[in-house]
Amino acid sequence: MKILLISSNIASTPYPTYPLGLSMVAAALKNAGYDVYQFDFLQNNCSLDKLGNEIKQVNPEIIGISIRNIDNVNLLNEQRYIDAVVNIVKKIRQTTNAKIVMGGSGFSIMPEIILREVGADYGIVGEGEESMVEFVNNARQGKYPEHKCIKTSLKLSGNKIPSASYDSGIMKFYLKSGNIASVQTKRGCTHKCVYCSYPVLEGSTIRCRDPIEVVNDIHTLINEHKVKYIFFTDSVFNDDNGRYLDVVNEMKKRGIFIPWTAFFKPEGLDDKHVKLMKQTGLKAAEMGADAASNITLKKLGKSFQFNDIIKCNDLFIRNGIATAHYYMFGCPGETQETVMEGIHNIINLKKTVSFIFMGIRILPDTALAKTAIKQGIISPDRELLEPVYYIAPGIDKQWLENTLNNAFKGIRHCIFPPDVLDSSLQFLHKLGYSGSLWDMLLSRDDKTAKKKKT
Repeated sequence: MKILLISSNIASTPYPTYPLGLSMVAAALKNAGYDVYQFDFLQNNCSLDKLGNEIKQVNPEIIGISIRNIDNVNLLNEQRYIDAVVNIVKKIRQTTNAKIVMGGSGFSIMPEIILREVGADYGIVGEGEESMVEFVNNARQGKYPEHKCIKTSLKLSGNKIPSASYDSGIMKFYLKSGNIASVQTKRGCTHKCVYCSYPVLEGSTIRCRDPIEVVNDIHTLINEHKVKYIFFTDSVFNDDNGRYLDVVNEMKKRGIFIPWTAFFKPEGLDDKHVKLMKQTGLKAAEMGADAASNITLKKLGKSFQFNDIIKCNDLFIRNGIATAHYYMFGCPGETQETVMEGIHNIINLKKTVSFIFMGIRILPDTALAKTAIKQGIISPDRELLEPVYYIAPGIDKQWLENTLNNAFKGIRHCIFPPDVLDSSLQFLHKLGYSGSLWDMLLSRDDKTAKKKKT
């Protein structure tokens, strides 16, 4: 049985991201003995004609479509991605009678609504590896689920989480745009951020892959695909149990050194940890601080205060690691006073780059959605496929935008709106520069100081 898996992602800013989830489902299907083909819509210039040709050439009996994101979660420059999926499904219908199965993190956030919107046959909610294999096994016998949305309680861990089947053709496309390849070390998130869908999608417990298998993936990427930069896709790399150190120690043990980055929380790290990670290639640390005052941090469900952010940033900087931070204004508990305090805090966080968002995209089944309903921002039956952004009651949207524009205008290391430099970063990647590249926004004095300390 032939299966075609399609990555529907069309986002290319600040750089294209390899479709890791799709490749992991592909691996599970290949391990089950099926012929699997991967098609990346972005790699093919979002061409429906190329998709049609691929379908005719492969002649699949089942087609899976992965949705990574629904939109770009940027209130000031909204981009809706679901329309591309609608067009992909229409093209499939015009070309073949193959069954269409939806999946991916974006789909699982609001599956029934998306399935109705795009017109596919079925959808898998949650982790798709074993569920997709089961679906295909049954389809071979002419058996199909009674309900269109297939919800699974399976939570894979250890060696049951497969290594990705990295497609060489697709990988070449992404390596031309920054040489960045994605690797997952764990699933799940123990934190309780009110806006976040990770615990909804992956569960609230940490499920780690075997560190040996993770490093095997890195070895394959370096030697077979000539990857020059790794991004660990975990929601938070430095988990509370310290399992991330198992991966780092395995890298060190096997003499693997490659520039890499990940998302960190500003807790539980010290010089010893950072120095160890640097020995394996840690080059840049991204921190989802998310709020810039103690009041809004607490309201977002964070377990740390802004002073912890400062200390963590200083920790990375004195070890020669570039840092980037992400902040949202308009959080629950936000007032004009906390806005001004947050602006002051961000501007005074030196030797780093900060990306600033206005408003928080409301996602179903999150604590923020419940707060928004209680405060009358959305109705209980509001469908959230069309973006709705939370801005705390009492904060005028236009005042907030004007205030943020005026505060961060001309400040090199504070980026507002957050996508204002996307085209510049894309250009640098096309010139052959690798990695995240936001560290190039650091001033010359900051870079000189950083070099002296290393």
